[in-house]
Amino acid sequence: MYVFCFRICSRTKTFPFFQLTFDRFRGGTIYSLPLFSHGQARFPDMATCTRTVWKVLARCQRQLLSASGPAYSGVSQTAPRNLPVRTFAAVKTLKKDKKDNAEKEVKKEKRVIDDKNRHKPFGKTGWAPVDDVYVMRYYPRTLHDPAEAIDMLKKFQALDFTPHNQPVYIDLKLDMKLEKKKKVDPFVSTVHLPHAFKAEMNRVLVFTEDANQATVARENGAVFAGGVELIQPILDDEVSADFYVAVPDILPKLVPLKNKLRKKFPKSKRGSVGINVPKMLELFKTGHEYTVESDCYVRSQIATLDMPSEHIFANLQTILVDVCSHRPASLGPFIERAIIASHTSEAVWFKSEDVLPKSPEKEE
Repeated sequence: MYVFCFRICSRTKTFPFFQLTFDRFRGGTIYSLPLFSHGQARFPDMATCTRTVWKVLARCQRQLLSASGPAYSGVSQTAPRNLPVRTFAAVKTLKKDKKDNAEKEVKKEKRVIDDKNRHKPFGKTGWAPVDDVYVMRYYPRTLHDPAEAIDMLKKFQALDFTPHNQPVYIDLKLDMKLEKKKKVDPFVSTVHLPHAFKAEMNRVLVFTEDANQATVARENGAVFAGGVELIQPILDDEVSADFYVAVPDILPKLVPLKNKLRKKFPKSKRGSVGINVPKMLELFKTGHEYTVESDCYVRSQIATLDMPSEHIFANLQTILVDVCSHRPASLGPFIERAIIASHTSEAVWFKSEDVLPKSPEKEE
């Protein structure tokens, strides 16, 4: 039990001193505990004493709490132990309703600008420049006809004195969207170009355990034809080919070659797995393979610049038709942007819809 006491002790009439203590009552005995560590405090007048008393009273609650706390043997008893005292109630956090937030958040619709009936494109200076020297960002990009774009590449080669047999490339950007938020999966395709630009034929290896099929494969131009015995030489880099073709029966036994062949591993989607071995060999010996890169881009060589313009156009048309066959025509144009360029020339943008064959309804 603790008792707060305030004593006025006077030794003389002129200089009294004051003693502020806590009296502790235990077992019938009163123990006096001074609040000041330096002992008795002497004050010259009563005003100073009163100010000191108010300061002590302001801290009495903290002193009582620290004195009444549990004593730990591992901690020094002289160290101050201040317990937090909360004199206010905590404010409850307001829960935000998800429905209210959903109503407030309004999706911004993409603004579509129609320039059909405008005298100039939105944000541009005009539809076409007047001079042959102009700032390109002030005018819309010029889209050339495919035949005109091929002729421009040939003119660039003559003016720049670059190799006449340099390769010709195309760069297509595809719209991979389908209905109900679905997308076209990136694909790999092999087409038979009407005019080949490679002098050498592709090396094709055929996996089959049938001796008759292996003989037919060699007669139709296969470099290697065999079964499981070809797995270890391929892993040791003793046997290699440009394309690998297999029959369905032996496909489960070729699992150890997946990490080695990777994209060249036989798959039914690529047409490299089937029963008709001569037909597959005919496709892959002279076929041209292209793939979709970075989810929506097709970058591939289609010809060489020394070929006639009609042959380059025919190869271009074959690849574009095969690309568009991987998406339904009812969803609109599949090719968003089409570029053709040679190895040393600048890129020429062309109209891809002029290359594709027109349907009878549009022609009417």
